[in-house]
Amino acid sequence: MFTLQDTHARRTRRVRADLRRKSKDRPRLSVFRSSKHIYAQVIDDSQGRTLAAASSIDKALKSKLAKGTDKAAAAEVGKLIAERASAAGVKEVVFDRGGYLYHGRVKALAEAAREGGLSF
Repeated sequence: MFTLQDTHARRTRRVRADLRRKSKDRPRLSVFRSSKHIYAQVIDDSQGRTLAAASSIDKALKSKLAKGTDKAAAAEVGKLIAERASAAGVKEVVFDRGGYLYHGRVKALAEAAREGGLSF
């Protein structure tokens, strides 16, 4: 029988393998969701470096947010990552949801990043 961690790890590997096939040398917008905060990074896998990053513990957002665990915080992080990515010259990315289902905070972050100007 598989544990929850095993299932999550398998889903993560499956999603990332699919992204590698579809990426066409575009940077990856990676999302990490913890129980208290949400984090996003735009990563160039060909060079192995982070182009832009934002999180709910960022100094620019911490004063605005009541807490980092709701959809409003995820939306603010999505707007901030889109702003920082466009400042770094990135317009198109592939969305890496990791092993998380596309709903709730992950979906709110993705939709806000799209509204902010990222295309995926």
